[in-house]
Amino acid sequence: MTATADNGWALSITRHIAAPPEKVWEILTERQAEWWCPVPWRAEFLVQEWRAGGRTSVVMHGPDGEEHPHEGIFLEVTPGIRFVSTDAFVVGADGQYMPAAPFMVGCWEIVAEAGGTRYTATARHWDEATAQRHADMGFDAGWGACADQLAALCEQG
Repeated sequence: MTATADNGWALSITRHIAAPPEKVWEILTERQAEWWCPVPWRAEFLVQEWRAGGRTSVVMHGPDGEEHPHEGIFLEVTPGIRFVSTDAFVVGADGQYMPAAPFMVGCWEIVAEAGGTRYTATARHWDEATAQRHADMGFDAGWGACADQLAALCEQG
C-alpha cells in the first residue's frame, strides 16, 4: 500500500495464515510477546487493558540491551476481528487521558479467507514525513517478520 494523505499515510502488510480465525485471534491477543517483535528483539507487555480506552504498555528490548517503551490506548477492540491502538494519548497516573507526541494509529485485523485467515496490520501516521520515517526504520521488514512469526505460531500443529 502506498502511503497517501487519503489513506492516513498508511503503511500496511498482509499475510494469509493457514489457520482458523479463532486460533489466529487467540495467538494475536494472548501470545503477543511471542510474535510482536522481530527476533532477536523481544517484547515485554506490562499492561494490556483489552477495551476501547484501555491502556497498552509494552517495552521492546533490543539484542544490544536497548529498550523502547511504548505507551498508548486502545481505540477499538472488536474480539475476533480487530484491535486498534494509538500512542497519541497515554493514561496518566490519575487515570485521565493525556496527550502525547503521536507517531501512529495501529490496526491489526483478521478475516476468514480461503480456509484460513487474512491478517492485515496497518500503521497510519499524522503526516508524510512520519510515514516516511517509519518506512525508513524498516516497516516492511520489521512488521513483515512479525507477521511471519505470527503465521508460524498459528500454523503449528
